[in-house]
Order: sequence, then C-alpha cells, then structure tokens
Amino acid sequence: MTPIPLRRHETMLVPESARVIIRPFIPSSSHRVTTIIGRALALSEEETERDLKTVLAEFDSRHLDIETPLLANYDRVLPHIFTQRPLSHARKLLIGALFSGEYALESAALFNPSIVAHPDQSGVPTGALRFIMSLRATGEGHVSSIEFRTGLIAAEGGIRLDPVSRFVSLPEIAPNPSYKKTAFIVKLHEMGFDNGHTTAVMAPLADRFTRSDLNRSLLAIRRETRPLTQDLKNALRCIQWLADSNYEMNFAPTLAMSERVIFPVSTNESNGIEDARFVRMVEDDGSVMYYATYTAYNGHAILPQLIETQDFLHFQVLTLSGTAVQNKGMALFPRKIDGSYAMLSRQDDENLFIMFSDNPHYWSDSKVLLRPAEMWESVKIGNCGSPIETEAGWLVLTHGVGPMRKYCIGAALLDLQDPTRVIGRLREPLLGPEGVGREGYVPNVVYSCGSMVHGRELILPFAMSDRATTIVSVPLDELLTALKA
Repeated sequence: MTPIPLRRHETMLVPESARVIIRPFIPSSSHRVTTIIGRALALSEEETERDLKTVLAEFDSRHLDIETPLLANYDRVLPHIFTQRPLSHARKLLIGALFSGEYALESAALFNPSIVAHPDQSGVPTGALRFIMSLRATGEGHVSSIEFRTGLIAAEGGIRLDPVSRFVSLPEIAPNPSYKKTAFIVKLHEMGFDNGHTTAVMAPLADRFTRSDLNRSLLAIRRETRPLTQDLKNALRCIQWLADSNYEMNFAPTLAMSERVIFPVSTNESNGIEDARFVRMVEDDGSVMYYATYTAYNGHAILPQLIETQDFLHFQVLTLSGTAVQNKGMALFPRKIDGSYAMLSRQDDENLFIMFSDNPHYWSDSKVLLRPAEMWESVKIGNCGSPIETEAGWLVLTHGVGPMRKYCIGAALLDLQDPTRVIGRLREPLLGPEGVGREGYVPNVVYSCGSMVHGRELILPFAMSDRATTIVSVPLDELLTALKA
C-alpha cells in the first residue's frame, strides 16, 4: 500500500514542571502530626506572622489562590489540634502549610490526547472550528490527571493552540452529590453485596437520593443493628466506597480552560485518571452531552469510569455497570445506532470488542469486532478513541502492539447501519513511532484517545512515547479509499 501522506503541524505540547497544585502532605503517624502541630502552637503570634509571610512570599505567586488549599489541609489535621483556644487566621494558614506540598501535574508526561468540538463556537470565522483537547498529565509517582487545551482549526486546516496559563486549579467537589437508586443497586449486585444489609440501607431511599440521605440511612443501620458483624461492616464499607466513586465537581467560570484540571478524588483512582476518551454525543432529540470514558487506577486494580459534562465547567463522575465493564479502552459512538448506544471496548486485553445498550451507564454482551491480523498488531489491538461518522462508514482509529512492544496507529471502517460489519482495515500502520518521537517515558509508542474530522481532513492528535503530544492531519478521502480497497 502506498503510504497515506500526513500533514504534520508544528504544534508540540511538552510537559511543563512549573504548573503545580497544592496537595496534602500529612505523615501517616498520628504522633508526628501532633508533634508538628505542637511546634506551630508554640510560636508567638509575631513569630507566626513572620513565618507565614516567608511562606507566602515564596509560594503565593505560583497559585491563583493559595489560602483555600492551605485552610483545607488545616481542616484535615484539625482533629489532632490539642488546644481549645481559638487560633488566628495566620496560624491556621501556617499549620496548613506545614501539611501541604506542591505537585507538578505534568512533570513526567503530557500525552494521550483526545479532541472534540468546543461547545462555544461564537465568533469563530466561517469554515473554522474551535476545539477542546484533553490530555493525560503525569507527575511524581506516576499519578495521572486530566488537563485541557483549546485552539482553532482554520478553514484551510491550519491549527493554532490558545496560550496556556501558568496556573492550574482544582475544581470544587460537590459536598452533597445525588445518585440514581436503580443504578446504585445494580452496581452493588455486581460487586456481590446485594444482601439483606444493603437492602436495609437502600430501602428507605428515594429513586434519586443525595449523599446526606445515604449517610443518614447508613447511620441508622449502624445504630439499629447489634452486633456489628463482619458481613455488615463489609457491606457498609462497599456502599461507602461506591458513593465515593460517584461524585460531582465544578470549576469557576472565570478559569481559563487550560487552568482546569481533574485530579483523582476517590480511592479507586488514587493512582491516576488514565486515558480519557472524550466524545460529543448527540441524542435523538438533538441535545448534546460530552462523555468521557477513563480508567481509574488505585495501584492494584483498574475500574472503567464515565465523565459527563455539557459545558466543561460542571462534571459528574459515574461508575459504569454491567458484565462487559472490564479492562481498558472503552469508547462511545457519538450517537445512537438503531435506538441503542454503542461502545468499543477491549475485555480481554487482546481483541477489539463492540457492544450495545439502552443505557450509557450499563454494558453487557460484548462481541469481538477485530482481532490482531498483521505483525505490527500481533500482540494486541485496541481503539484510539470514539468512532467518527463519515459518509463511507464509521472510521475507527486503532492501536496495535507488535514486536518489541512497539505501538502503531491503524484504521478500520465499519458499516454505518451495522457497525458489527467491518468494511475494511489498513494492512500497514497509518502512523508509527519514528525519529526523536521514539524516545520518551515509554519508548516506541504512538497513541491517541480521540480524533475528529474537519472538512476533508482527519485531525489526529497523538502522543509520542508517553511524553509529549503533537498533531497530524490526514487526507480523509485518501484514507477512506485505502480502507474501502
């Protein structure tokens, strides 16, 4: 096959260590926490003001708002504070600083991008398109989060990224999120906890309940049940874990898109939010919801999760349910097909699967769509983001792993009406690691979590060796011709 010509853009997104957030830095030993607090309480008010002034002089300019996270970390150690006298605002801030540390979100890598049309296209020139790109940022300890960039694709296909802010900011986590009772019970059933204990907790709750409603029910069961058996403790712990895994968050509308970062919140994602695949979903009634499937990782196990947003300010994170919710690489189709949602996945860490559902939160009954066929994908294959609708069929970008753990990007074409039918697939990679792009955190890898079509070009952002990100444009007509051939 004659190689398909690629238009390489000069855009390059590299890790920037100066973009930092404030995280808790609290010793595991209660004795050490108390000892540190004791040193802060022993200071005079004048010494407290002096030492806080030194801290702020060094760190305040590195953050949009330094006081809020410092006070939050003060609140985390509040149970260890052994004085009854009221503390000054300055002393609270200084204690908070003693239990805080900066974290460079992208110091190790900025990679695995996906791209979608921006919900706000006002003021965009005719024929151009404003976009949002999500990126996986990785820092110390290989903890991953989601960052965003915005830019413009010109009518003639040129790409310009908007300036990136020096600052980053975490969202406010909603203190009292709501849950759907049916989905909650289904997930408890999958986890093996649909017993009398969970029934007793869930029975008093409404079809849609809040975290405070759930907490009251949990407390009532604890008070009314004696003795507290291990089975009951396990069931209550599971309910608590599931509630923690489903949360809502909000960014201030004054924050630029590049200043918003989604950092791990729940225990099941404590080691990272990996490989978010964003898609602009258009429902049958014309309404739009942006979904992103991602992999939550706690250092031991992975769990597929779902993000929902309409404006990239307000986000809801949900646990997916169903027997097919396994492994990595789930990617939604951008619209329903014959009345059903559709999803690509990889249940067995080797083949590419497809499945259908009447609920975007519940998936089962997957079937194999593609198996490794060529040497460059002979170890395993997966998707590189959500399928893209074209007049010729659903365009699916794939990744294939071959000898020496080399990752390449390929493509397949599925029937529009019946996406279980494969029209064609490339026998040679569309894109592979080469030159300096081979070197990085994980060498010999090209990878993407989502692309889009603009005009007659495929806009393909991709990561090079799990370190940095760039963009190529692919002539759509030549790609489709090769796939149909």
